[in-house]
Amino acid sequence: VQLQASGGGFVQAGDSLRLSCAASEHTSSANHMGWFRQAPGREREFVAAINWSVNFTYYGDSVKGRFTISGDNAKNTVFLQMNALKPEDTAVYYCAASRYVLIDPLVDAWGKGTLVTVSS
Repeated sequence: VQLQASGGGFVQAGDSLRLSCAASEHTSSANHMGWFRQAPGREREFVAAINWSVNFTYYGDSVKGRFTISGDNAKNTVFLQMNALKPEDTAVYYCAASRYVLIDPLVDAWGKGTLVTVSS
């Protein structure tokens, strides 16, 4: 499966931004779709994911309450709505897909990153 992400940009602290990620096909290897991010000099961090099978969403602790992941199953597309953005949210955001839970070692496909920059 190939993943195409879009929606990054430059915003001010407190602003909102929405990322999109479309999968090239509906496949079991993309049963979970979501996002990771990596800031300069830091390790890649899980952000959020959706389990299509049961329509269940899960989030990393640093974004709970501010970010919302949703999806359009018919279009194999997930969206990450990011609200109340902080400078520490600045990172390259990567769309990812996996057959099982979306954790780094189990990712089956990665999209190209999209840069989100939050200015203070």
